[in-house]
Amino acid sequence: MFLITTRNFPPDIGGIQNLMEGLALALLNHGPVKIFADSFVGAENYDQFSKLKIERVTGFKFIKKYRKANLVRDFINNNELRAVFFDHWKSIENIDIDVLKKTKSFCLVHSKEINHAIGTSLNKRMLNALDKADYIVANSKFTKKLIENLGFKKTNIKIINPGCNYPLKVKPDFKKFAQKKYGNSFPKLITISRLDGRKSHQNILMTIKNLLPKFPNLKYISIGDGEKRESLENLKIELELTKEVEFIYKTTEQEKIGLLQESDIFLMPSIIYKKSIEGFGISFIEAAAYGVPSIGGIYGGEADAIIEGKTGYLCDGNDLSSVYQTLLKTLNNDHYKELGTNALEFSKQFSWDKIIKKYIELI
Repeated sequence: MFLITTRNFPPDIGGIQNLMEGLALALLNHGPVKIFADSFVGAENYDQFSKLKIERVTGFKFIKKYRKANLVRDFINNNELRAVFFDHWKSIENIDIDVLKKTKSFCLVHSKEINHAIGTSLNKRMLNALDKADYIVANSKFTKKLIENLGFKKTNIKIINPGCNYPLKVKPDFKKFAQKKYGNSFPKLITISRLDGRKSHQNILMTIKNLLPKFPNLKYISIGDGEKRESLENLKIELELTKEVEFIYKTTEQEKIGLLQESDIFLMPSIIYKKSIEGFGISFIEAAAYGVPSIGGIYGGEADAIIEGKTGYLCDGNDLSSVYQTLLKTLNNDHYKELGTNALEFSKQFSWDKIIKKYIELI
């Protein structure tokens, strides 16, 4: 049996949530899986139809972390486990080392949650927590280097890229939905992410404004919500892009993959925003699974998810000229089609049945 304890899990939305769900489902092929997860709106309905054995932990944040730690401790003490997986250093922080010695333990690191300056209290807590795990799993070469630079000097860091849950089949009605949204536009550009400062949506909009003379039928769709929602809507109006740009704040899975499959380029040139930085970018692999090439940023772990010049390109999301020239390079002579074909083949390396074997080998 395997145990997963996580702060991030569906029906909550996000990259780590998708990663932990994919990991749990992939582990099911190797034995029963028990999950302790935080509760979210819609969790009861999700759990009812899930193949996974999920126990939700509720309560105030401060109390909840100790309740969950007690549940994990008791479960390890009373069951024969092959391994326990933690989604975050705070998930392992309150687990006694003597308890962890009873099984193999993995703590996943992603980037933003570990990016605390050396010597700060959060940095010290993080290092002490990670020191308890048998293996630290970094989602990219970049994240491994980041954690080493932040003071973690042990040699038990393993790079295992996230697996990809896609491609899922797009149902005919949702294919029609996507075709109607895009109409006869070209190019069809898409971003799927939170509307936060790291994703550089404002520079995407300004680049789109600059592209319109060359591509007057351009259409850009952004799926996701976040704190930049109001400012981006205002910028869209200011740039007179109400026809060319559409923000979709809430959508179904079928609507999302329908739009993704119908698009020409996945665009997410992430930047460093405060302590937030892209650790990997599973969205690039999800796009690749539908034969869609990507344009990502140069600052984080995107180089593990995009092969420069083969499955897409990396650019400086802070630099409008860099984003503009990279889009032109991708579009000229229908180059995006060749990149998309390569991306589809590359995405097969990230199927969960292949990725999970890397964990099983360590166990």
